Parts: sequence; C-alpha cells; structure tokens
Amino acid sequence: MKRIAISLIAALALSGAALAQNLPVVSGTVEKVDTSASKITIEHGAIPNLNMDAMTMVFRVQDPALLQGMKAGDKVQFQADRVNGQISVVRIQKGK
Repeated sequence: MKRIAISLIAALALSGAALAQNLPVVSGTVEKVDTSASKITIEHGAIPNLNMDAMTMVFRVQDPALLQGMKAGDKVQFQADRVNGQISVVRIQKGK
C-alpha cells in the first residue's frame, strides 16, 4: 500500500511538471511578497491561457518555497494557471 501511495505521489508530481511545461511564460515585476499568506503581487504582461490582459494582480503560490529570495522590484518570468479554482503561480524565477 505504501508503495502505491509513493507511486501515485510521484505520478502527480510529474503530471504537474508536464502541465507547467505547456503553460506560457510571462514576464513581470514583483510588487509585493507575502510569505505568511503564500501570495505574491506581480505587475505582468498578458497571460493567454487565463484570457487575462496585462495588469497588477495578487497570485497565490501552491508551493511557498517559490517565494524564497523574491522581493519587490525583482524582474521575473512565471507561469500561472487555475489550481483548485484559484489563479496561482505554478513556476517562477528571477528574470532579466
């Protein structure tokens, strides 16, 4: 049973990674980071998969570790999607 649970977790992690690879990469600038609430505010370009125009928006992050080292003013490249009904950042890295 434990082996099945581990296999299921691994499969879900891989499918999430595969989904993130298919999402558009969007450029933005971090406006605010709220690590206690696992949220980040980003001024960003259009996000085609969410039919969203360029704007400044607060996003949830599914993995709080994504916020480590992020601060206001950082230029970022990120991917966002709907996760459990909420628009969330699923990948982010400092950009140029």
